[in-house]
Amino acid sequence: MTAGLAHIAPGRVATEQDVAPAELGYPRQSEATANALTAQGVRACIIRLAASVHGSGDHGFIAAMIALAREKGVSAYLGDGQNRWANVHRSDAARLYRLVLEQAPPEPIYHAVADENLSCKDIAGVIGEQLGLPVEPRERGHFGWLANFLGADMPASSAHTRAGLGWTPSGPDLLTDLRQGDYFAR
Repeated sequence: MTAGLAHIAPGRVATEQDVAPAELGYPRQSEATANALTAQGVRACIIRLAASVHGSGDHGFIAAMIALAREKGVSAYLGDGQNRWANVHRSDAARLYRLVLEQAPPEPIYHAVADENLSCKDIAGVIGEQLGLPVEPRERGHFGWLANFLGADMPASSAHTRAGLGWTPSGPDLLTDLRQGDYFAR
C-alpha cells in the first residue's frame, strides 16, 4: 500500500519507525488499512512516498509550483524558505516497489526517499533560474491551496529501507531533474 510522508514527523526527520498521526484525518487511510489487515493475518506493507516524486510526466507539487511561478511572474517560497522536502525520482520509487514485492521483507513500513531535506527556497531558486523569474519570499495568500504544502517541513530518511533492502537510489536528484528534464517544455 502507498502512503505519503507529509506531516509524519513535523519539525524533524521522519523515519520508518514513525507512526502516522491518526488525528490528522487524511483522506487516504493506507496505514490504518494496512494495520487492520496485518491484525487479521494478512501480510501488508506500506511504502511512504516523499513529498516530491519527480521525473518525466510529473504533475504533482513541482509542476504546480512551476505553473504558479508562470502565472504570478515570480518563483516564490513561503517564509524564509528553509523548510525541507524529501524527494525521490520516479524510477527509484518504482525500483523500491519492485524490491518490496520480490523480497517480501518482514518490515511493515518503507520510505521512498532519495534526498532527505531539500529546501523549498532551493527548489524555487531553480524554478526561477529556468523561467528567468525573480525568486522571492511571499505570504501564504500568494500560494492558494499550495500554501499548506509549501510551508510544511517534511524531511525524511530512508536509512532503514536502504539497509534492509539494499535499495540505492540512482536517479537524478530533484534540482538536476529540474535543470535537465522536461518540466519547462510547453
